[in-house]
Amino acid sequence: MTTAGILLAAGLSRRFGVADKLVAPLRGRPLVTHAAATLRTLAPEMLIAVTSNEIVAAELDGFVITQPDEATASQSASLRAGITLAGERGAQRALVMLGDMPGVTVGLAKRIAQRCTDRSPAAASDGRSPKPPACFPAACFSALLDVQGDQGARALLRSLPTDNLIFAEPGELRDIDTLHDLEEAERYCG
Repeated sequence: MTTAGILLAAGLSRRFGVADKLVAPLRGRPLVTHAAATLRTLAPEMLIAVTSNEIVAAELDGFVITQPDEATASQSASLRAGITLAGERGAQRALVMLGDMPGVTVGLAKRIAQRCTDRSPAAASDGRSPKPPACFPAACFSALLDVQGDQGARALLRSLPTDNLIFAEPGELRDIDTLHDLEEAERYCG
């Protein structure tokens, strides 16, 4: 099954401050490079990154760069851009990761991709709700192209049966939204 690894890295970092959080240093390298390295290690047939920031794009060697179709860079606009390119390039499924989630391990992402079937997506879970990363078969691409707002694919993931959820270890699903989050991640992961 041809897999596209899609890295969503086009957010506006509103809660982080004036800088783009994805280029803020974590453990000696830009935040976005942690999720990118996980995807590279998985070695899907194609790597796609959605970003409007040239500095972020410069950190993503090996990724085909695309941009969201809206200046607002909502999560759904980014998701649509990545899924559109994956579909155009013949992907049969898409493993979607967020650039601000540095704790996602290769093992977790791999288990999610393995659980995804031709008809049913799979996602991570913290035990309370499904979360990215998530893997979607091509059968879901049209529904993903219809998502709106900053919720991304949340509505699709909420309907997943428990068998399609991969439970993550503490810290794996930590996302970085604020400078405090980054400082906590440095302490937790450092």
